[in-house]
Amino acid sequence: MISTKRRHILFLLLLFTLSAAGQMNTDRLTAIGRNALYFSDYVLSIQYFNQVIKLKPYLTEPYIYRAIAKIELGDYEGAERDCTTAIDNNPFLPGAFYTRGFVRMRQEKFELAEQDFTQALQFSPDNRTYILLRADVRSSQKKYDQALTDINYLINREPKTASFHFEKGTISLAMNDTLQALQCFSSAIDYDSQNPANYSARGLINSMLDNEDDALLDLTKAINLGSKWAGDYINRGILLYRKHNYRGALADYDKAVSLAPQDPACYYNRGLLREEVGDLNNALEDFNEAISLDAEKTEMLYQRGVVLLQLQQWQEAVNDFDTLISHYPYFLPSYYLAAQAKTALNDPKAAYQYQQTAHQLEENKEEIQRQQKVNTDVQLAQSQPQKRNRRKEFSQSAAQNKDDDFDDNRYQSESRGSVQKRYADVVNEPNIALSYYAQNQSLRRTHYFHFIVDQLNQSHTLPSPLQFTPWEVTLTADMVSSHFEAIDRLSNRIDKSQDKTASSLYLSRAIEFAIVGDYSSAIEDLNRCLLAMSDANQKAILYFLRANWRYKLLEYQRTTGELREESKLDFELIMRDYDQVILLCPDFAFAYYNKANILCTQKDFAAAIQYYTAAISSDADFAEAYFNRGLTYIFTDQTAEGLADLSKAGELGIYQAYNLISRFR
Repeated sequence: MISTKRRHILFLLLLFTLSAAGQMNTDRLTAIGRNALYFSDYVLSIQYFNQVIKLKPYLTEPYIYRAIAKIELGDYEGAERDCTTAIDNNPFLPGAFYTRGFVRMRQEKFELAEQDFTQALQFSPDNRTYILLRADVRSSQKKYDQALTDINYLINREPKTASFHFEKGTISLAMNDTLQALQCFSSAIDYDSQNPANYSARGLINSMLDNEDDALLDLTKAINLGSKWAGDYINRGILLYRKHNYRGALADYDKAVSLAPQDPACYYNRGLLREEVGDLNNALEDFNEAISLDAEKTEMLYQRGVVLLQLQQWQEAVNDFDTLISHYPYFLPSYYLAAQAKTALNDPKAAYQYQQTAHQLEENKEEIQRQQKVNTDVQLAQSQPQKRNRRKEFSQSAAQNKDDDFDDNRYQSESRGSVQKRYADVVNEPNIALSYYAQNQSLRRTHYFHFIVDQLNQSHTLPSPLQFTPWEVTLTADMVSSHFEAIDRLSNRIDKSQDKTASSLYLSRAIEFAIVGDYSSAIEDLNRCLLAMSDANQKAILYFLRANWRYKLLEYQRTTGELREESKLDFELIMRDYDQVILLCPDFAFAYYNKANILCTQKDFAAAIQYYTAAISSDADFAEAYFNRGLTYIFTDQTAEGLADLSKAGELGIYQAYNLISRFR
């Protein structure tokens, strides 16, 4: 297997070949991309398919493969767009409709998915996968008769295929036809007696039909066959609890927690059992965990409130019952239990108020019920979801997933495998800097180039070429020492120079000062350069450098507590410098981008979006601009636009976008 480093080198060689020769064997590129896709190198495979699409946008295959890679990364919106383009290019490929139908099914666009599967079946009418998936989406739309028609067609064709009977059983269960579901799952077991899912399903049906002994046998069989589904252990635990086998039930709940540590039902059921046997402190821990995972399920608040009462944590119990009352103002037990807690807190007045409210509700319950039925406006208003606070969600999302038990040791490279599962901070990509040093950004498609900087590099005015980079290199002690020596040499040359305004010397020393972090001295030298400079292109570079260094100096002052009162003026000076760059060189995308980043720090999000858009207009492959604009859109509750931008950023090489897509969808 080729090493990660070797793959990246090969990728760069291919890009060089593309730019140098102008021709490329796109079949070969597609084959390499497919290999990367096969070996779960999804991010890298997208880059290969990007190149094929750039050369031959009229092809179908690269869009489909890129869509598959995006599906693996959880970018369903981006995958759907690719499939649509593939279909526009060639509307006669069933696989394109199938792939788009699958993506739409994942997004719960069931009607559109059904249309795609139907279209795929027109080209391949006997494809069992297409029929099975169409039955699934029809069932999701409650088109049960049509779904059963699809499944019965498959069963008539292949009567001994267990998965078809299983699917028919799930549809029957959705129709509340438990007897037919039981028969279907039994047939699935007859044709595949080693699949634990078949026993799990029949065990659930037997539980619903109160066939507890049969259900217990089925669930035990599923577990013995190696079921890793926490629901089997929860359901068997409930059955064991009913049979007063508390030890066995607790062991099953413990196993369920280990299998699904993010499932609140595991903790909730274990908490109920622990409460039953008097293990109140551990029951409280379980209810706390369940509520932290799903605060919307208010029945867990009630159980926790009851446990808190038994532990004599009166005020905490009142808090839970008050929350319940706010959600369910006619649930009388909450009032009586809150009154009990208030009595224990020596607050008889509050206890009396709870009791009186409960008595009044009890006396007027018929009128309340009548009004609830008549006053539909109130019911509709209560059922409307509240506007989501995206800004609050940002801080919550930044804290989520950090402790996820995800350790994909198969891949040494962070960009390989299911990268959407690797936690990414919800922070903007940094400003683009100009430096002698730059970290390798081989996956990103941003054009870290502008002709005016290339002109400066070609003039050999500076000791090394300047490079655009979002990530500056951390200097070693030896590197720092060499730059201080360079400052001394340049200072001596400036002192001896007849022309003290020699701009090239001051520019060289300014860059050396900036590299070692002396931004004040760097800005002073740059100011001298600007006074002597007449070339518009060169002045644009100097303004860009000064804006960057002024912002760096401001950041340093902020972190050290030295930020002066006139910081607003400092920000204004930075903005003026970027405006000068834009005025002198309107297609300088990095000036728009950096200005947008600073506007975000000033919470001027509308203006920031405008400048990110301007940056993208100058460079349609500006990955960082898409990424940051996507976050800004989401931050301002424009989620659809934000997800589309994050999708594009991921496509252009910022693989961290896929984790954010999966969290903000």
